[in-house]
Amino acid sequence: MTGWIRQHVSAFRLAWRRLLRAGGLASALVIGIAVSLPAGGYALLESLRSLAGGATLEPQISLFLRPDAKRADADALGRTLRADRRVAGVRFIPREDALKQMATVDGMSEVIASLGRNPLPDAFVVTSRESSIEPLAADLAKLPGVVHVQADSAWAKRLGALERLGRLGLALLAALLGAGLVAVTFNTIRLQILTQREEIEVSKLIGATDAFVRRPFYYLGMLQGAAGGGFALAIVAGLLAALNSELRPLAASYGSDFRFAFLPASASLGVLALAGGLGWLGAHLSVSRHLRNIEPR
Repeated sequence: MTGWIRQHVSAFRLAWRRLLRAGGLASALVIGIAVSLPAGGYALLESLRSLAGGATLEPQISLFLRPDAKRADADALGRTLRADRRVAGVRFIPREDALKQMATVDGMSEVIASLGRNPLPDAFVVTSRESSIEPLAADLAKLPGVVHVQADSAWAKRLGALERLGRLGLALLAALLGAGLVAVTFNTIRLQILTQREEIEVSKLIGATDAFVRRPFYYLGMLQGAAGGGFALAIVAGLLAALNSELRPLAASYGSDFRFAFLPASASLGVLALAGGLGWLGAHLSVSRHLRNIEPR
């Protein structure tokens, strides 16, 4: 067991030296630029999703009560809504909270102060259990105290469709660039094999097994892919920092502190693992094709 571990450590060190001295980092940088496109797109999509949703993509119905409705009337209506089996969730928004939220919008605090009173009504946000919410909205509009009903199904459906389209586009881009990563690693390992052909022949003459010969190339492909993933994360971090520096004053003008968030730790580790795995795959394909043709003469 100790000998097996020693062999792997030796192969890893050899692959690391080859990566540093044989132009492997240049290839890793090319891989990093390619991987940064889907990784950055994912980060932007998740940030925009949190901004747009604040929220949920489930169809919702907004119920607005009479401006003179009393809190007891609102409580009674809330109990009626929660008792409806078609309703999955009910959220009450008091008029005071709605006014405070509106006051946070730039320029609205002066307008609200000039009114002298709160013109906003109490409201309920209802989430439906059913995919089609129009019949439920029509029934809720007939409840006592409700003066206006707004169904948000069309907005939710459009936003959901755009999100699915964005994710599909990122998945296709990631698959295409992943194939490019495999191709870059395949070519790098092929050049390494051709460069070290005589060394490989000598190793086989003195009894080296195929596994022993292949092992450093596998590690080299994995290290090159993982290094490319690291470059990709650094590129994404730099680009997001540049975008946020320009976004900060724009968001502040709207009274928001919105920023494009970097990838979470799990997604970052996933990028490294996936890039390393694709690098290993490229090395495996290259070694399987070219190394078997090298035999001692």
